[in-house]
Amino acid sequence: MIRSLTGELIEPETRFSRKVMFSSKTDDWETPQDLFDELDKQFHFTLDPCATPENAKCEKYFTKEQNGLLQSWEGESVFVNNPYSDNLRWVKKAYRESRKPDTTVVMLLPARTDTRWFHLYCAKGTIWFLKGRLKFGGQENSAPFPSMVVIFPPLVHAPQEEKK
Repeated sequence: MIRSLTGELIEPETRFSRKVMFSSKTDDWETPQDLFDELDKQFHFTLDPCATPENAKCEKYFTKEQNGLLQSWEGESVFVNNPYSDNLRWVKKAYRESRKPDTTVVMLLPARTDTRWFHLYCAKGTIWFLKGRLKFGGQENSAPFPSMVVIFPPLVHAPQEEKK
């Protein structure tokens, strides 16, 4: 038994656990349209690399069968709301793609600052922590985790000096 902040006793099985916080019946957390619209005003997205025809946020998108992890995102303004069971591979791909010319990558992710992928890649971008819990499209309740937006802006190269 543990005590809550109000002093009441709580049975251990009724507390939030890692199992609850990291579980999901689906990997498809459809981005709330209002959040996407606000981000799109700033970034003018051209590619959604992990979508279905039903939830694609951009005219150009890759489905699970097309596997956005194997496609080039170069030259695109990319919005990524990847399958949350595979954050490491998607965040690594997003970071690497953002190093290509004219490529901006914006990711909607669970705010899991204690993970390896957060420290290896997200910490190199700009992070916006979202207030409250998102209510993803088609879900009755809010997500059981906080969310963040990670922006990997295009790599800016210093101009090459002319050889004399």
